[in-house]
Amino acid sequence: MHFTSNSATVVSEVRTFVMNERATCLSDREWKFRLRGYGYDVRHTDAGHVVSTLPHGVDVCTLD
Repeated sequence: MHFTSNSATVVSEVRTFVMNERATCLSDREWKFRLRGYGYDVRHTDAGHVVSTLPHGVDVCTLD
């Protein structure tokens, strides 16, 4: 799955994908490692966890 725009559909699909990956991982470290393989990064900010693209760092969405 490649990120191309911030439309509501794409954001929903990325959020669902990221959370499904989290459900299959045993730790946050494994989760972040797997997401990097797909070209995404999760970082903690004051607004919560933010999913961004690698290597450009474009913010895609926040996680609940």
